[in-house]
Amino acid sequence: MSQTLPSAGTDTDTHGRTPKKAAVASFLGSAVEYYDFFIFGSAAALIFPTVFFPDADANAAIMSFATFGFAYVARPVGAVILGHFGDRVGRRKVLMFTLLLMGASTFLIGCLPDFNTVGWWAPALLVLARLCQGLSAAGEQAGASSMTLEHAPDNRRSFFTSWTLTGTQGGQILAALVFIPVLALPDEIKYGIGWRIPFWLSAVVVVVAFIIRRTLHEPPAFEEAQKSAQISKLPVADLLKGHWRDVLRVICCAFIAAVSTVFGTLAISYAKTVAGVDGTTTLWLVVGANLVALGTQPLFGMLADKIGRKPVFIYGAVASAALTPVFLLSLESGSVPLMFLAAIGFFSCGYAASNAVWPSFYAEMFSTKVRFSGLAIGTQLGFLMAGFAPAIVAAMGGIKPGGWVQISIFTAVICGVAAISALTAKETFKVPTTQLGLK
Repeated sequence: MSQTLPSAGTDTDTHGRTPKKAAVASFLGSAVEYYDFFIFGSAAALIFPTVFFPDADANAAIMSFATFGFAYVARPVGAVILGHFGDRVGRRKVLMFTLLLMGASTFLIGCLPDFNTVGWWAPALLVLARLCQGLSAAGEQAGASSMTLEHAPDNRRSFFTSWTLTGTQGGQILAALVFIPVLALPDEIKYGIGWRIPFWLSAVVVVVAFIIRRTLHEPPAFEEAQKSAQISKLPVADLLKGHWRDVLRVICCAFIAAVSTVFGTLAISYAKTVAGVDGTTTLWLVVGANLVALGTQPLFGMLADKIGRKPVFIYGAVASAALTPVFLLSLESGSVPLMFLAAIGFFSCGYAASNAVWPSFYAEMFSTKVRFSGLAIGTQLGFLMAGFAPAIVAAMGGIKPGGWVQISIFTAVICGVAAISALTAKETFKVPTTQLGLK
């Protein structure tokens, strides 16, 4: 069984499923969506305090991180709306919408005036555009994960759905690579037109992903539900009636996503402010760890198809908690090789296990009738912790000398909640797709 990205060639099985094509479309769509999402995170750590909050002094970093978190406020609202339509009219149509909304809002961020031009209107417009990004992201992973799982063979669901989250790593790599030359520019260019270029470039990748995603059809399971009139009229109502425990379980498990923002956003600021590590080096740490994760996440997906979702997910949560202080202290060591080794261990060999498995783990808790809604609402409520993790920890003193302690404690708590919640779930890796979520 190969861990390389599946070919998008003809792979239709006897049930009309196209798992390879679905995995490729999900990978590319997630890469585009999260390129847009992560360039905002990089800019929030390195650019926006100067461009949008020059009068905030010591509070500039906290306010900038708060704009990053606003998208996570919009995500639960988007999850309810997009989950409803995803379960009512189809996964593919919603995924096309989320792609276009993310691309448009990201391009417009690059066009915003700065604080020196329009005052506080500048951060207000930034928050508005960020809210649109959040609405889009609310449906992307849930829709892509639902579609890929429903296209996948019963015994390889975790492997194929892992490519949805591996796409987010591709997006983060691209975002970091685009920002590295921006940081090398003179300040007058970097804080003028330079930072805008990565946001404008999103238009190109959105067009490419849109063309690819158009060719994907709805999963046979959803099409069969439409033909037999088994589509729910009010998916959210049916979800809360029959699956409220699973929704609560997914919310708590989804706290694990805060590890990603600790690594990709908070640690960048910590390294720059406390350890004196330049922004270029920290972005290369992000690139290196995510490159390795491109290989490890499909492997973790394969492992979960062999031994189950729960042990792989829980291992990822425990490893993330244990390796957070190791990674943070490596940033203060002054040794770049040590930083890279710690980053790869923490992110690529620890967190990547939970990240690869959660699309199948969460989605398998729900039936086809409410899967999109359950996955979207559960994850987006849980992701609120990820969105505000940088601002919360910064307010706790996490980006001051000795702040590695606060960051490590915070990460250990959220990982503990995720692991304990996962222990309460049923193991589903041997359950046929048609029987998932049935009581």
